[in-house]
Amino acid sequence: MRANRSRTIAALAFLAPNLVGFLVFTAGPVIFSLGASFTNWNLQQTVPTRVNGFANYSELLGDHYFWLFFVNTLYMMLGLPFALFGALWLAILLNRKVRGLGAYRTLLYLPSFASGVAIMILWKALYNPDFGPINETIRHLFTAVGVHADTPQWLQSTHNLAALDVEKVGLSTKQFGIGARDALILMGIWIAIGGNNMLLYLAALTNVPEELIEAAQLDGASPWKCFANVTWPQLAPTTFFILVMSIIGGLQGGFETARVMTSGGPAGTTTTLAYFIYSLAFEQFRIGYASAVAWVLFAFVFVATLINWRFGNRAAEF
Repeated sequence: MRANRSRTIAALAFLAPNLVGFLVFTAGPVIFSLGASFTNWNLQQTVPTRVNGFANYSELLGDHYFWLFFVNTLYMMLGLPFALFGALWLAILLNRKVRGLGAYRTLLYLPSFASGVAIMILWKALYNPDFGPINETIRHLFTAVGVHADTPQWLQSTHNLAALDVEKVGLSTKQFGIGARDALILMGIWIAIGGNNMLLYLAALTNVPEELIEAAQLDGASPWKCFANVTWPQLAPTTFFILVMSIIGGLQGGFETARVMTSGGPAGTTTTLAYFIYSLAFEQFRIGYASAVAWVLFAFVFVATLINWRFGNRAAEF
């Protein structure tokens, strides 16, 4: 009994630093923000801090900026399917036995080692409408085919391919085009295709039993049928995991890109809920309201995850 007690004390002693760190820096702030969401706490101290119940949540439901930025968040997630299938396609290519395969894998994954901020600054320069390489290439192509058209303004434009209105939740034909939101989506797809999702798919592909593929080939299955009926079902658990994590990351994302590349503009078109929380808390100093928005965002993430587990988990079982 003494030996077991001494082992327990020793184990708790080793776990104590991590446990204290979790309570102080993670669990504590989370619980504190929940309490703050029921107050009118404002760092400018224009009014006395007091408990206001569900007033923040009630204001949030009627705040058209919240819903505009929620639509922005969902729009930014439209690139997720392209990033997912792009990572799968790249993993399939890198799973083949070709000369110099290790070098290809290294080069394609290399951008993931670079700082996210550095990559965003690079893309900001690429998207410069006046002298950026992307628009310069487009101008040369237009000249070569004899087309006279304006090049996209990219990060300076409120246009978008879904024709979303800038001032309210709805559609506006005059907003149809390529703008800042689409630019960020393209950048996100480029970053995600050669990143960790590619490695996850590559690891999953190496675990697909070769005898199953050989049996399908002996039965006369084409390469596409082999992939659709043999390889793809084996990748279902990996796809499910990537999908869940991508949706969670998409709902919580957008802060770094908005902060570094656009400051949430133009006209708030690249402001996501994550950047909206930052703006409320550290620019407008409305800590109570920002905490309420953060917990509503948590509710969205929680519900989306439950839906994925409810329906997506069935497809992952085989």
